[in-house]
Amino acid sequence: MSGSNIGKQFQITTWGESHGKALGVVVDGCPAGVPLCEEDIQVFMNRRKPGQSKYTTARQEGDQIEILSGVFEGMTTGTPISMMVRNMDQKSRDYSNISEIFRPGHADYGFWEKYGIRDYRGGGRSSGRETIGRVAAGAIASKVLEELGIKILTYAKKIGPVEAEKIRPEEINENALYMPDNEAAARATAYLEECMRAKDSAGGVIECVITGMPAGIGDPVFDKLDACLAKAIFSIGAVKGFEIGDGFVAASSNGSINNDPFIMEDGKVAKATNHAGGILGGMSDGSPIVFRAAIKPTPSISRPQHTVDIYGQEKEIEIHGRHDPIIVPRAVVVVESMAAITVLDAILCDMGVRLQDLKEFKEKCTKY
Repeated sequence: MSGSNIGKQFQITTWGESHGKALGVVVDGCPAGVPLCEEDIQVFMNRRKPGQSKYTTARQEGDQIEILSGVFEGMTTGTPISMMVRNMDQKSRDYSNISEIFRPGHADYGFWEKYGIRDYRGGGRSSGRETIGRVAAGAIASKVLEELGIKILTYAKKIGPVEAEKIRPEEINENALYMPDNEAAARATAYLEECMRAKDSAGGVIECVITGMPAGIGDPVFDKLDACLAKAIFSIGAVKGFEIGDGFVAASSNGSINNDPFIMEDGKVAKATNHAGGILGGMSDGSPIVFRAAIKPTPSISRPQHTVDIYGQEKEIEIHGRHDPIIVPRAVVVVESMAAITVLDAILCDMGVRLQDLKEFKEKCTKY
């Protein structure tokens, strides 16, 4: 299967299936000398693992990360970093009743038409569990970015019809939905209870804010920073929409409003507003990068749905097993990880775009 990797200088390749023996990732291009241990990665893994609350799947996985290569005596060596998480709580029998049926909202039919075979156990490669590798790689990218003074704040902006009215970072980890507004989280919780009683699911919106980015990172044509972010975020299976800055609201705005005036602030060029979301012409402009991802409702629901099987027979299906009534809370760290991977890759690709950069490197080399 092609298409399992992303990135140029900081490249990741994920592998494994939902109900296979393990899942993992190979990270190539991480600079040497980054302090790294399994505990650093585990912090991120714990944010996406199942069983955190009744709003996530009941599958009991510790998702313990193992670093297999690329780290020596607590430091990255500059060689490929391979990481793995073993599946411990697969219940493949839960999926035996759908082995020949295409589940609405899933990739079953596409897999069948493409390959003529599919792993029906939890979706196989198209399962949300594939994101384990992305999160492990994102933890590394985030650590490198922190060394550069770049921080990423990600949270659930909206759950179903309930939107966070205030952004209080300290409240994100105070509720099970990772919303930056505890009052909104309480209303969203009530809404989810209704969905669960109706044997239904819900979607939402995740917002990501990247601060500390210098201006000029990215490219003006095909490798625009916002285009690369869009690709990375859209590669997450549950994402159905992406917008940056004012996004679709800009379509009904005017240039006199949507344009961000440049000003001088503390002796540096800055912007009075940030309708652009921190990126102009495909390159960072020094303002916070702000984007949002629309997450669809969990497609696996227990209420009856109409479908067909591999023989072309129309069927009714009730999906059993352990599924999230909402994907958003666990997807927050996945979005954050893909943002970190993309931004770090763009920064590394930008190294050496000026002749002066090469001259400085030459001067450094002559010292040895």
